[in-house]
Amino acid sequence: MDLDAGRDGFLEYIQYEKRSSPHTVTAYTNDLNQFIIFLNSAFEIKSISEVNHSCIRSWIISLIEQKITPRSVNRKITALKTFYKYLLRQNIVSENPMLKILSQKTAKRLPVFIEKEKMDTLLDDSAFGDDFQGLRNKLIMELFYASGIRLSELINLKQSNVDLYLCQIKVLGKRSKERIIPFNTPLKQQVENYLTAKGSLNDEFLFVDKNGKKLYEKFVYRLVNTCLSEITTMNKKSPHVLRHTFATHMLNNGADLNAIKELLGHVNLSATQIYTHNTIGKLKNTHKQAHPKG
Repeated sequence: MDLDAGRDGFLEYIQYEKRSSPHTVTAYTNDLNQFIIFLNSAFEIKSISEVNHSCIRSWIISLIEQKITPRSVNRKITALKTFYKYLLRQNIVSENPMLKILSQKTAKRLPVFIEKEKMDTLLDDSAFGDDFQGLRNKLIMELFYASGIRLSELINLKQSNVDLYLCQIKVLGKRSKERIIPFNTPLKQQVENYLTAKGSLNDEFLFVDKNGKKLYEKFVYRLVNTCLSEITTMNKKSPHVLRHTFATHMLNNGADLNAIKELLGHVNLSATQIYTHNTIGKLKNTHKQAHPKG
């Protein structure tokens, strides 16, 4: 089988059978396209059966020489590992050359988050306004911080999945996995105020523009960036920072790690444990204050 056909079959598999997120499909598409272009130019390889671990190592070396970060290189390695697992299951190849490929060492990055006092300042501020757009924008910021949902989950949140009686939302996460996230009474009031201002603009999606169209990711990203710029000078000012902030503040206030895992929609606890590093400073202060020899 030629490389192009193998790639196309794999991308259809992760999109329609595995139901991977659009971001994953796009990333894997770009990675495999780069890999195929390299094989064609460096080795004139067009068939999957001709590819061995030496070819793959050559590609990785070329990426490193281009100053691609180890984290980005590892993502491309992950794409190839997933690709070859698919090829093995489909009996397209009999051996997996990725078994001899090692990931690059990367420095551990701790999640970036906003201090509680700064979040209080932002959300207590009345600068959002009382019109439809002001109520919507504040609710977006409040919901990110109150639930820890992802950007894609927020813009695709259906109005019917917001239960005002039980004060909870049903979120469709990665691989179409549903989870329930509760919210408090003050947020319920904000949702009601927003829905009143929204009227009949769009009964399907919760967050829409003034013309009733579903919000797009860049709009929400810019909104979050603008709002966070009012309270912090840190470089990262994205919806994912608010997700990190939610998890860190929950953990700092005594929430169980497994509960945070469920709220975030993580598959493995190891993905949630990164937030424990952000609490070390608080633990040190607590130890100093409480221990007799502190």
